[in-house]
Amino acid sequence: MDPDGIDVVVFDYGDVLSLNPPQEDRRRMERLAGVPADDLWSAYWQERRAYDGGITAAEYWTRVAARAGAEWDTATLHGLWALDVGSWLHVREGTARVLGTLGRRGVRTALLSNAPTDIAGALRTAPVMAGFDALYFSAELGVCKPDPAIYEHVLGEMGTAAGRTAFVDDREENVLAAKRLGLTTHHYTGDDGLVSFLAEHGLIDTPGRTAAAG
Repeated sequence: MDPDGIDVVVFDYGDVLSLNPPQEDRRRMERLAGVPADDLWSAYWQERRAYDGGITAAEYWTRVAARAGAEWDTATLHGLWALDVGSWLHVREGTARVLGTLGRRGVRTALLSNAPTDIAGALRTAPVMAGFDALYFSAELGVCKPDPAIYEHVLGEMGTAAGRTAFVDDREENVLAAKRLGLTTHHYTGDDGLVSFLAEHGLIDTPGRTAAAG
């Protein structure tokens, strides 16, 4: 690699490597929950940071039930958990292809995701994760983005300096936190922008270059 360039790219998972949970999955959860959809999703997101930070699925869904005014039995709690985990496993094909391209070029990559233990466990054995050199999940580390400590942990584990590391995330607050630490950042809004960002830093070929050379 270029001694003055980037040699590690750190990717977020949700809404970058993964798709948003499909509407079909969300509707199945709403039907099972049996409460107004707005109440379910408000409670779901209000408790999500604690779940990403390491509380158990049972504790998380019990908290969601309390906020939503629901009385779910164990079978319903389990069903909501299973549907939720599955809803986050849909991969964005464009980003997955970019990841493969970086791997073939010898660029080291890491995943840094705010994710609960349950989803982390599923992803650790997922085929798409085989392309990463390292995987980091907030629930396992006990700290979530945008806390600077989580970025510093990844830099230390990867043995790389902030100035030699690129970070890709769809949430502006996470991007800004990484930028303040000196990482080169990209606010993900789609695959075209991601490809352009990586090409600008010489990590992949400029779009159209290969075809033009042929």
